Amino acid sequence: MSPFAGFPSGKVHLTPIPAPFFSELLPEIDDLGELKLTLYALWFLDRQEGNIRYVTYGDFASDSRLTASLGATRAAALAALADGLEKVVQRGTLLKAQLVESELSSAIYFLNSPRGRAALKALQQKAWTPGEQGHVDVTLEAERPNIFRLYEENIGPLTPLIAESLEEAEREFPPEWIDEAFQIAVEYNVRRWRYIDKILRSWKEEGRHGSDRRDSKEDRRRYYEGEFADFIEH
Repeated sequence: MSPFAGFPSGKVHLTPIPAPFFSELLPEIDDLGELKLTLYALWFLDRQEGNIRYVTYGDFASDSRLTASLGATRAAALAALADGLEKVVQRGTLLKAQLVESELSSAIYFLNSPRGRAALKALQQKAWTPGEQGHVDVTLEAERPNIFRLYEENIGPLTPLIAESLEEAEREFPPEWIDEAFQIAVEYNVRRWRYIDKILRSWKEEGRHGSDRRDSKEDRRRYYEGEFADFIEH
């Protein structure tokens, strides 16, 4: 088992967990699979959008990191998934609707909350059908470090002024651009936000992808010569 590296610094997404989970559910849950699926559902539903939020059997089954934690083989994982979901429903944590009778793959689940109960009732009354509202696909794949974490890990402590600049950059530039710009700054040991920001803005003005990019050697040289030379300590 690999040790946990610890929660990152900077801004991270927080998943709200209702207090009754700790006071009423946690003391009663004695099955690891049920506990994992309960927490996964809370996490998944928080990342959905709109008033009607649900998680399908397919959402559970298609998340490779989740299923890998449930069983050593695919068959064992799906068996544990079915068993765990049955326990979650029996306990009343999730409410289940099955669109096709006797087909587990058609099941959808709502949190047993006022909003979840209302959504289930509306589904039963055919007031809406799954797919009419946006259903966001999310998985447990490791989330890309956000720009605040990248800054603190590679440059230094955040200040309010820098944080404001980082927020603006995160809105303006694609995450992969930000990742690569930080990598270049680390490679040339120019740990300054102004340098990273200049790289990003040069890509925006001159192009970064495909035919817009110079060959690798020439492209890298420009980060310590010419317009970027003032940032380099010789």
